[in-house]
Amino acid sequence: MIPDALTIRKMEERDLEQAAKIETMCFSKPWSFALLEDSFQGPWDTLFVAEEEGRLCGYMALRVLAGEGELQRIAVRPEYRRNGIGSKLMEEMDKFFSVQGVGDITLEVREGNAAAIHLYKTHGFAEEGRRRNYYSSPTEDAVIMWRRRP
Repeated sequence: MIPDALTIRKMEERDLEQAAKIETMCFSKPWSFALLEDSFQGPWDTLFVAEEEGRLCGYMALRVLAGEGELQRIAVRPEYRRNGIGSKLMEEMDKFFSVQGVGDITLEVREGNAAAIHLYKTHGFAEEGRRRNYYSSPTEDAVIMWRRRP
């Protein structure tokens, strides 16, 4: 169940520390604080957070480039998973890309991340390719997914 006090909003500089902690909880190869900060400050990316009473439950990084959207990162703290927060972030992604005039959206995901793949399929994404042995720790393919709009 989605927490009652959950808010989805654009990331602010004060959120970077918590987002960096979420990175280490969720990924075997987390983005460094510096990379996260570069993404936040850069001209190409827009980051959103899911927050409950001042605590970040999750975040995502989106990019618009050449008229296409990319979900670069989405992460939810382990103790908040299976509560609909990932779907709420995906809904915010849809709103953001719609305002930007983006139709087609891509992402990549570890082949072994069944929960994420299920989330993406639920939101209209389909596998269109793979990058063999793209990930390490452990070695896995990257599944390339797209959601295409007519």
